[in-house]
Order: sequence, then structure tokens, then C-alpha cells
Amino acid sequence: MKILALLHTQESGSLPKAALEILTAAVALKEQTGGTLAVGIIGQGAATAADTIAGCGAESFLAVSAEAVAQPRYATDAAATAALIKESGAELVVAPGTARFARCLPGAAYRAGAQIDTHVASIKAEGEKIQAQRWFYRQRILVTFSRTARPWVIMADAGVNTPWQGASGAAGAQEVAVSFSDTDLRTNVTGTRAPAADAQTIKPDAALLFVAGAGWTKKQKDGQFHIAEAGTLIQDFLLKAAASLGSSKSLVDLQSEGQETLNFMTHMNQVGQTGSTPRHAKGLATCCHGEEPHTVGWRFINERRAVNLDPNCGWAQGKADVLYVGDAFEVMAKVNAMLS
Repeated sequence: MKILALLHTQESGSLPKAALEILTAAVALKEQTGGTLAVGIIGQGAATAADTIAGCGAESFLAVSAEAVAQPRYATDAAATAALIKESGAELVVAPGTARFARCLPGAAYRAGAQIDTHVASIKAEGEKIQAQRWFYRQRILVTFSRTARPWVIMADAGVNTPWQGASGAAGAQEVAVSFSDTDLRTNVTGTRAPAADAQTIKPDAALLFVAGAGWTKKQKDGQFHIAEAGTLIQDFLLKAAASLGSSKSLVDLQSEGQETLNFMTHMNQVGQTGSTPRHAKGLATCCHGEEPHTVGWRFINERRAVNLDPNCGWAQGKADVLYVGDAFEVMAKVNAMLS
């Protein structure tokens, strides 16, 4: 079986972590099938990036490093990736589910006459039979499936494979010529706008996920609301711990009900059955009850801890590795003091 690991570079010319993760999966598939492996890279410095992974065991390296693919753009990326798929003659193409590839690979698969599946969580082979797994219904049903159609393009989510590590060398990447039309080049990136580092609350690569529940906005033991203090405590912790911020549905829904709440929290932070299912090494839930809809979003968190005044809350029923029974305001104030 011919396998193609399809990767792209970053603006710096290096390969992103997600690309190294999919390379690990491709190398494993090569060993399981006894097939051949090719690596295709698009983007600025693609040939140089190929040298950094020369020791992966690939029989050939293909590259598209033309100026047209120096910036992410659907038209040029779709043309370049389709050309790599055709040039490699691969039956199976594995690629990282990055924003750049999520935008262009469906179109590239159509041009190459291939079938495509996205958000795949696992790929393995038994002989030449390839089996993929992905979650459905908000990560509550795990489905194993296969396809007979070839070529088959599989985009795997980040965080499900270990990043490849190995020797660099001279890959001798072959430059694949791609013809780009004037229409392909009509869209240009003129700049990037990004929030300040201390204003960015969603950090997929953070080691810790901090989740806030609606209890932060309720009356506290003195009978008063302390929402401003809650916001200060949470933001102070996020900054000092470099943590990512999550929220329960009940907390973000308070905004639509006209109730005063945490102004830096949006539905983008929502974690759970109707939100996201992030992957972090550790998670800390505060003022959350830990019912099933919420903990569905925690199934990929390796170590789970929670702070709640109620020793009988949902987190205590086997959903948290450690439950701290205490006032979240007092606990987080102490934690912030320790971090200082």
C-alpha cells in the first residue's frame, strides 16, 4: 500500500506539532501494512522542513514551496495538495486536521477523485485493511469504520498521536510543479489581528484547562454577589498559570438572560455535551456540579480535579480524581497567592 503523509509548514518554515503527530501515525501505518511511505509538504520552506524529518523512513519526499503557497489560501492550497496526492499515487493519504487543511483538503480530495473523512481520532491497519475511528453525537458514540474507495484521505484531530521525533538529514525533496491561475492568486492575506496574550482565553496547547461554573455568579456566604471579584480571581489565575478557560453551559447562558456575569466568557468557551471536548493534560473545575452533560467535555482530560462546596456534587461521584470541598473564592485566592 502506498501511503502519503500530507503536511504543511508554518510561517516560520517549520512543521507544526500537528504535522509531526500525523507523521507518527503514517510511520505506524507503514509498519502495519508493510507498504511504502511518501511525505508531501506544502508551504514556505517545504524542502528544508523535509530535511528535519528525513529519518522518518519515507521512500520519497515531495514538496510544493512556490511563493503562491507561502500564505494559507483555499485556491492555491487545494491545487497544491491535489497535485501532491496525484504525484504520489498514494492509496491512503493522512493529514493533520489543522485550520489550513480543513479549509482546502475536501476540495483537493474531489479534484484527486478521492474520498475524505475528517475529525478522525484513531487510524490502524490489519494487513491492508485500514480502520478509522471518530466520535459522533457530541463525542458520546465512538464509531469504527473503513472504506474500500481509493484514494482515501483521512484528516486526524490534533492531540491523538505522539509527535514524531527522529534524526534529520538530507531528504532530497522533489519539487512538484503546480500551475496557478490568476484567479487562484486573487486573495491575499494583508495582515493578522490577534488579541493580546492576556486576553486570549482559549489555548488548545495549554497544559491546564480551568472551567468556571455558574456558582461564581451566585450569592456567596455573605448574601452578596461578588462577580467583579470572581472575574479578577479567574483572570489572574489564567494569566499566572497560562491556562485555557472553559465554561459550563449554565454560565454562558446567563448573558442571554440579562443577568450580570463574567464579561470575558462567551459560548466559545463552553465545554460539554453542547460545547467542545478539549484535550489537556490536567483540568480544574470550579463551582461546577459535574453532571453528565458537562463531564462529556472532560473525557479527554487526563487528570481531573474540582473545587465545590458540596461534597455530594456530581464531581464526587467518580468523575473527578480529586475533589476539594471548599469555597472556590478562598481556594483560588490562595492558589493565586502561591503562584505569585
